[in-house]
Amino acid sequence: MKNLLIQGNNLDALIFLRDKRGMAGKIDLVYIDPPFATGGEFRTDGNGRVATISSSAKGIVAYSDKLKGADFIEFLRERITVIYDLLSDRGSFYLHIDYKIGHYVKVMLDGIFGIEYFRNDITRIKCNPKNFARVGYGNIKDMILFYTKGKNPIWHEPRISMSEEEMSKLYSKVDKNGRRYTTVPIHAPGETKDGLSSQKFKEMYPPPGRHWRCSVEELEELDRQGLIEWSSKGNPRKINYADEHLTKKLQDVWTFKDPMNPIYPTEKNHEMLRTIIKASSDENSIVMDCFAGSGGTLVEANRLNRKWIGVDQSETAITTIRKNLTENIPFMCDDSYDFVCLKESALVTAARMGSDST
Repeated sequence: MKNLLIQGNNLDALIFLRDKRGMAGKIDLVYIDPPFATGGEFRTDGNGRVATISSSAKGIVAYSDKLKGADFIEFLRERITVIYDLLSDRGSFYLHIDYKIGHYVKVMLDGIFGIEYFRNDITRIKCNPKNFARVGYGNIKDMILFYTKGKNPIWHEPRISMSEEEMSKLYSKVDKNGRRYTTVPIHAPGETKDGLSSQKFKEMYPPPGRHWRCSVEELEELDRQGLIEWSSKGNPRKINYADEHLTKKLQDVWTFKDPMNPIYPTEKNHEMLRTIIKASSDENSIVMDCFAGSGGTLVEANRLNRKWIGVDQSETAITTIRKNLTENIPFMCDDSYDFVCLKESALVTAARMGSDST
């Protein structure tokens, strides 16, 4: 498949992809960052840079965010219902949303995907602390709702490097060779009467109500390798070296702050987008963003050797996307991807373009 950029109403585009392009069940990852039901308009200054992210009479409107409440939920539901059809059986869906509306959106998503396929409510730290005068705590976060279509999604566990401070805190001991390490118990809660995890090790049994974490044979081998540390009271603990655990699993609180000088309103952190794409897609997977905005998802998908589909109806967005693609990806030009402009209603446009593509 050739990469595809579509200008037009994204509901029309999604129906077109499903019904006329045969894309049902073909897309492995969808990330969307829709309007947050703020009631405002997002503008640029006419030179491609953000003018404001609130209601203003100045600048060029990049997109309008006027829908609120039930109308906004229905706006999303219509589109996500079609997105669900487009996702592969191993597909994943990430929705980036504001904390004020996000919990209502989650109830709607549970109805589409099934609550059993809800994976995470990810908290994203988006900015530094604020000191606005208001009744309430400062808001520095938004949320990302993560769902999968099935039980066996594409998943490459994200891991991140630990800081020196974290390493020093977690691995506070140093051996005679200068290697940092910590120790962990070799037994775990739960008593077993039979089996390899309840046998005697070095003339001792597990403490009452606990069992060995591995077989006695494995414990003997660890001891031979010098990986069991014995306390002055004769208590054994397993040695874990810092240089063998340089990364840690990414948790559900992310610090991926917004760009300091965004080109496009609500432009998102590219490292965050890379993290999502790496975790929930393979090389040559199709990645889609149907609220494409500045095109960050498309740029990062291309860099990671994924195929991509981007959709936006804003002329400002499309101009920004094309500029970002050519400036951030070597040898990228307008001929590197297909461009489709949907102008009419979904049925008329899909019928015409379906015949054009044959």
